[in-house]
Amino acid sequence: MSTLSVALTGNPNTGKSTIFNELTGARQKIGNWPGVTVDKKVGVIEHNGRKISVIDLPGTYSINARSQEEQVVSDFFKQNKPDIVVNIIDASNISRNLFLTVQLMENGIPLILNLNMMDEAERHGIKIDMKKLEAAFGMPVTNTVGRSNKSVRKLLDVFTNAVMTNYKPSELINEHIEKIRNIERSGLAAAKVEEEIISARYDLIDKIMSQAVTVNSAGKTLTDKLDAVLANGVSSLVLMVAIFYLMFQISFNWIGQPLADLVGEFFDETLAPSAAEAMAESGVADWMQSLVSDGIIAGVGAVINFVPLIFTLFLCLSFLDGTGYMARVAFVMDPIMRRAGLSGKSIMPLVMGFGCGVPAIMGARALDTHKDRMISILVTPFLTCNAKVPILALFAAMFFPDNAANIVFAMYFVGIAVAILMAKILGATTFKGQESTFLLELPPYRLPDVKTVLLEAWDKGKGYLIKAGTIIFAMSVMIWFLSNFNSDGMTEDMDTSYLAGIGSAMSTVFAPQGFDTWEAGAAIATGIMAKEAVVSTIGILYGADEDAIATDSDEETEETAQTLLATAMGGAFTPLTALAFMVFSQLYSPCMTALGTIKKETQSWKWMGFAFVYTCAVAWVASLLVYQIGKLLGFE
Repeated sequence: MSTLSVALTGNPNTGKSTIFNELTGARQKIGNWPGVTVDKKVGVIEHNGRKISVIDLPGTYSINARSQEEQVVSDFFKQNKPDIVVNIIDASNISRNLFLTVQLMENGIPLILNLNMMDEAERHGIKIDMKKLEAAFGMPVTNTVGRSNKSVRKLLDVFTNAVMTNYKPSELINEHIEKIRNIERSGLAAAKVEEEIISARYDLIDKIMSQAVTVNSAGKTLTDKLDAVLANGVSSLVLMVAIFYLMFQISFNWIGQPLADLVGEFFDETLAPSAAEAMAESGVADWMQSLVSDGIIAGVGAVINFVPLIFTLFLCLSFLDGTGYMARVAFVMDPIMRRAGLSGKSIMPLVMGFGCGVPAIMGARALDTHKDRMISILVTPFLTCNAKVPILALFAAMFFPDNAANIVFAMYFVGIAVAILMAKILGATTFKGQESTFLLELPPYRLPDVKTVLLEAWDKGKGYLIKAGTIIFAMSVMIWFLSNFNSDGMTEDMDTSYLAGIGSAMSTVFAPQGFDTWEAGAAIATGIMAKEAVVSTIGILYGADEDAIATDSDEETEETAQTLLATAMGGAFTPLTALAFMVFSQLYSPCMTALGTIKKETQSWKWMGFAFVYTCAVAWVASLLVYQIGKLLGFE
């Protein structure tokens, strides 16, 4: 017997993904639809002796092919004929959800209409007569409570028993379709045709609602009361900052960082020494020992060390999204973001950029328009990701000990200001004429489904681990080779290595900024590979102990780091050149992992190259201005 193909479609925030996760669990594969970066989720299960392939189509409000999600759904139905199409409806918001249902039926797609969140609809005083709804459309109607596994599993019986050829559109639907065809043949202007079609669809929805749906006012709901505080006025901005501050504390201090420390200890104190000892006992060549210990284990360990932080961040974001709060964030920020030429939804990738650029760039795929996605991707690298903080903290503590916190705080604002400025410039030049749209549903607040939160966090975190791990592995080998070899072979004198040559070549570019030593050039070069490498490179090249300059909260360690580096770097930096170096480090090229992610998300080497070149150019100009203006003001 052939595999039964089932496609799930519906608006965002209807519980569609929860139903898909309940049906398929861990038996699902995540990829991308051809030509776009939108997630493709497919799960295969067996029920009543029948294999069922379930496809979770992207959430979309229509199939007009304006956004990537709409394009995917539209193309899918043009190119595929699944055995069953299930339109998931949020029963508590049925009127708006039926707009997509009507569009699908206009295109001759036979549906099963599934009313999800029936419990919430009842709490809102909404009563739906399923028999009348079924008669009005001429299609089978089912209902579920998305978070109830028992309720969702009943759908499997519906799938295996359904014979879709027994269902035909009702007379009401046929009359509507004929009306749409007449409008399309009317010869009216395109904009007028679209307006007339939309009006006809809502007329049909009003007729169906009057026949099958009764709404009794239930007074102010919990969502209404919460939105009065969380989505209105100044209080909404204050609370948003507080919530995100709490999220970052959880991700980067309270939970994520302790887990990261444990992972780091395993690599530094267990894996690396054990590997070194085993290789020494086995008589492995010195160069191979160095490659494995100093290159691969150290390099890959550095990125694995970030995995707990990234997973914790994704877990927090998935939880907030499941509650319905993330939609409020976009709503609150929309007036502010529009001044930068973006929509409110763009705030989410940018917020993630303060943790790590990779998930932030990936997060841009959720935005509605090509313009919003591209600008968000291209300005995210200016923000202060977690990997830049050690650079800023080190230079601020060494050269501005009395104002270190203020200097680091100022660097955050430098990144934000440049990101906003470049968003405005890119919107007025490179992406001129492309509009930013803002279609947003504010779903009711609800407790998120635990399984959905965990699966979403795992999917995103796993993607980061795979992408970062492969790139960092190659990068680690490359840096080890460059710092240990020259044209004569392996060398113990790093001043004669290929890395020193690269640093010397780059140093001439930074003569106008005042930091034109080969060591500074080499640190910038390794920073392209990974921003974390800048601090360790400076420490190694200037002869300080790398562990002593780690960003440790221990006061004695910090004091030792400052003393060692201040002595070692001597005349290499002054406070003004250090400030210029900090500005450059804050703004220049995304790391290799982020560049690789830009390539994947834009599916273009051109945009990856553009991101590298233009961020470096902006950083060079900004650091030049800092140094030259500082000199004019007498700070050198």
